[in-house]
Amino acid sequence: MRTMKLGSSNLEVPVVAVGCMRINSLEKKEAERFVQTALEHGANFFDHADIYGKGDCEEIFADAIHMSPTVRENIILQSKCGIRKGMFDFSKEHILQSVDGILQRLNTEYLDTLLLHRPDALVEPEEVAEAFDILEQSGKVRHFGVSNQNPMQIQLLQKYVKQPIVANQLQLSITNANMISNGINVNMENDSAINRDGSILDFCRLHDITIQPWSPFQFGFFEGVFLGNDKFPELNQQIDEIADKYQVSNTTIAIAWLLRHPANMQPVIGTMNVDRLIDCIKASDVYLTREEWYSIYRAAGNILP
Repeated sequence: MRTMKLGSSNLEVPVVAVGCMRINSLEKKEAERFVQTALEHGANFFDHADIYGKGDCEEIFADAIHMSPTVRENIILQSKCGIRKGMFDFSKEHILQSVDGILQRLNTEYLDTLLLHRPDALVEPEEVAEAFDILEQSGKVRHFGVSNQNPMQIQLLQKYVKQPIVANQLQLSITNANMISNGINVNMENDSAINRDGSILDFCRLHDITIQPWSPFQFGFFEGVFLGNDKFPELNQQIDEIADKYQVSNTTIAIAWLLRHPANMQPVIGTMNVDRLIDCIKASDVYLTREEWYSIYRAAGNILP
């Protein structure tokens, strides 16, 4: 699979990340086959979070991949922390405690990347900085990032945190593309012009932060997938026509649409279906034309002023 640098780091990663939020839905043999298939196709970047399956997903993954020092050398592990029952928590104590739990469940001594999951309204960035320093100096975490944060939140962190923020995981799909639409509809009196994220797309590009789109097939907030959905007939027709041209699936085209953007995004796919996993990986080799990209954008109901 094609690779890229993660943010401003020297970490070389595949352009598609494998999300493991649902790996607890698989039986042991299925999980082993899924992980092995990903590795065989160059998808060795695995995204986790301490809340996925209440921690079970990390343990299931480590068991499925038969974690060992040799295996660990050939994979890239990312996890997230900061979500607790009924609250968000970026305190130093919670971050450090969370990472220890993550490492134990993944059966590894370090994470390649740790992301702060969902903004904590009570964050004290000085505490985050202390936690990051301890994690970096102890070798437990090599790179740091955030999830679902806007530019000002990142800048507040960076005032105190000396490590560069290399990734920002954000919801983005063809049908949830406001971060793109508000940049197209600048100064227009329509809903698409509403800037809901502080121009996070441009901010990340300016500061070499890799955007990791999550739920790349979802519309709304986990309301369902748009592929094959009767709610999006024009979009599916357009995607299917382009998929036929490239002799790939509609799944491949949906991911290729994200990869075509010059921000060098790294979509996080959540499927546990081996065939769909392979289709997502194939997007690495599909480069949509400008005309094709915009035709899909418009077919989703996004307007051009």
